[in-house]
Amino acid sequence: MEQPDPQKFPGWGTPSSDYQPPPAPNTPQLPEAERTAALDQVVNQWIVQGWRVESRQPHQAVLVRGRPTNHVLHAILTIFTCLMWGIVWIIMAARGGEERTLLTVDGWGRVTTNRAATS
Repeated sequence: MEQPDPQKFPGWGTPSSDYQPPPAPNTPQLPEAERTAALDQVVNQWIVQGWRVESRQPHQAVLVRGRPTNHVLHAILTIFTCLMWGIVWIIMAARGGEERTLLTVDGWGRVTTNRAATS
């Protein structure tokens, strides 16, 4: 899958690429409204790239892209085409599915990304 450009969209990337060191001791945390606004900004950037919001809470959001494979439809097509559609079904099952990403914001407004395995 294509990875977003971290320079263009700060806070994007794999967990290892968007690591930020912890804040200095005694650094005050941001107010709730600013944390939520920081997360909203990153979520909006993901939506522009074709992701949709599956669930949203004040400090985290689950985004999803793609559609699940319709195995019932493919089974029916495979039966009616004398197993010929089975090749297409295998390819779609291997490449298709949904991809999920969890975005979380910490007390200092840093948004982290955790990619889930495709299903």
